[in-house]
Amino acid sequence: MKLTQAQLDQFDREGYLFFPAHFSAPEVKVLVDEVPALYAQRRPENVREKTGDVVRTNFAAHLYSAPFARLARHPRMVEPVRQLFGEPVYMHQFKINGKQAFDGDLWQWHQDYGTWRNDDHMPEARAMNVAIFLDEVNEFNGPLMFIPGSHKLGVLEAEHDTATTSYPLWTINNDTIRKLVERGGIVAPKGPAGSMILFHGCLVHASTSNLSPWNRVSVYLSLCAVSNHIRRFKRPGYIAHRDFTPLECLPDDCLLKDYEVPLPWKDGTPAEELKGALKAA
Repeated sequence: MKLTQAQLDQFDREGYLFFPAHFSAPEVKVLVDEVPALYAQRRPENVREKTGDVVRTNFAAHLYSAPFARLARHPRMVEPVRQLFGEPVYMHQFKINGKQAFDGDLWQWHQDYGTWRNDDHMPEARAMNVAIFLDEVNEFNGPLMFIPGSHKLGVLEAEHDTATTSYPLWTINNDTIRKLVERGGIVAPKGPAGSMILFHGCLVHASTSNLSPWNRVSVYLSLCAVSNHIRRFKRPGYIAHRDFTPLECLPDDCLLKDYEVPLPWKDGTPAEELKGALKAA
């Protein structure tokens, strides 16, 4: 899949691209059917909401789930990112965010590269997120909100919030957000399951809690240019990956056929991936 010049220009200007219904209903079903079994596991990769036992984020499913291992190598997802960076990419982070009906908590305003730089010592903002909807996303179930053009301001001042939600973030204060919104507004891409968003690592974004009766589960794949790999292993390896091997794409029908994929963590998380270290080897 190749991005057009118009799409490249739009990404440069706004910091994101939205592809409604990018994956078909049968392709999405393969992934959706796998999620309950992943969420049911008592693995360290399942981070739960600060109240109750609802899974907030599942990490690294591509290392122990065949359908998600194939998604991690899907050309409709990998090739546009390689095109934007002009070099091979590796998987920096892989998560399935489960913003469940009634229980899904908010994500504060933040930039992902702020965390990647501060915690992982990623040299530059040559990494980006790909969000793939596993449920329909509407205005009621906590859609992602972006401030268009905010990626052009680079890394903004942020504070490390380790208390507000179950997952720590480098969050941006309200005064800064107010000024950014006055400058660029807010958008919230919505669409059917199978839709995909590419967004810049410095694009400021957030999402509200899900008080609706509809789940909003999405996959977030963070792809980084290989030359820009992280320099510090402060966070566990299941959160910030330490394998910088370039992703090799499978055929376009890989979600519908049983292509062989490696599942190195199928029998459990390696002990060395559970703890952090100061620097990469």
